Amino acid sequence: MSAPSEMPLKRTPLFDAHKALGGKIVSFGGWEMPVEYTGLSEEHRAVRERAGLFDVSHMGEIRVKGPGALAAVQSLTCNDASALVDGQAQYSAFLTERGTFVDDLLTYRLAAADFLIVVNAANTPKDAAWALRATRPDASIEDESPKWVQVSLQGPLALRILQPLTDVPLEPMKYYHSATGRVCGVPALVSRTGYTGEDGFEVYVEPNAGRKIWDAILAAGRPHGILPAGLGARDTLRLEAKMALYGNDIDDTTTPWEADLGWIVKMKKGEFSGRAALEAQKAAGVKRKLVGFEVTGRGIARHGHTLTVDATGKTGLVTSGTQTPTIGKAIGLAYVPVESAAVGTPLTIDVRGRSVPAVIVPTPFYRRKK
Repeated sequence: MSAPSEMPLKRTPLFDAHKALGGKIVSFGGWEMPVEYTGLSEEHRAVRERAGLFDVSHMGEIRVKGPGALAAVQSLTCNDASALVDGQAQYSAFLTERGTFVDDLLTYRLAAADFLIVVNAANTPKDAAWALRATRPDASIEDESPKWVQVSLQGPLALRILQPLTDVPLEPMKYYHSATGRVCGVPALVSRTGYTGEDGFEVYVEPNAGRKIWDAILAAGRPHGILPAGLGARDTLRLEAKMALYGNDIDDTTTPWEADLGWIVKMKKGEFSGRAALEAQKAAGVKRKLVGFEVTGRGIARHGHTLTVDATGKTGLVTSGTQTPTIGKAIGLAYVPVESAAVGTPLTIDVRGRSVPAVIVPTPFYRRKK
């Protein structure tokens, strides 16, 4: 009997647009996605200085509706969805009973009995199955990922580019809020969120309208220096802003306390998956913490590289690392013993057999000017 063949890679409805733009296509989380078009550094700088447009249609969308929708979301996620008002979103997570990450996510309250949970692409099947555990007679839970195309317009000129294309008033929209309306005449959900550290907007439309929206935003942004941007720039931008990447900085072995994400955990809201384990870990004391570091020698630390705390000889692990265009230095994130997590602590990182000096620094590495 022959071995089963691997599942074919999926493509977003914008795949042909990426090919037409010269996108370099790579495999990512089960999808064929553009890693870059004109170059990572150029796309990164466009987002920081002007605007960049990302296809994020590979992300998953889980819809929770019905009179019991809030109760279902509350049991599934660690943040407090009861604090949301219509049109508001929050960063949150699904947690295992051990208090570790199933996935990090965004929870949108579209209405009192209607929530949209946006999850990571590679985790969508797992997350949808996880969410279905909260099914109850008064709440429906459905994986709506095939029903959405999502594009992300990020950068200081994002509002100027998008506003002429939509009837949604963008200027008064607060960060992590959303509204429904039309973009290029197409029904859309528009949110002021992002994964880059810049101002920006996510636009959700039905798949058949995806190419129309993508092309219209690029055309409107051309006089402003917009560039299509790929996964490479998305990664360097999020690292500068210290935004966690599932599979690198967080996974099913790490808890929010360890990942410096305790602010998304609301212990007083009532029961949720992982609460008891988090309570126990907090009482016992967290042993490690995710910190930012800057390489002070020659070399670039990467995911999986080991490190040593110079003063104690205790070890840690690099979770993300690269040379970023805005900072102009090699930076990264790593787990270190909690007693060695202070800013200024010297480290030595094993970069392919070479000992490279580094130091713990404040994060985020980059903070946009308001």
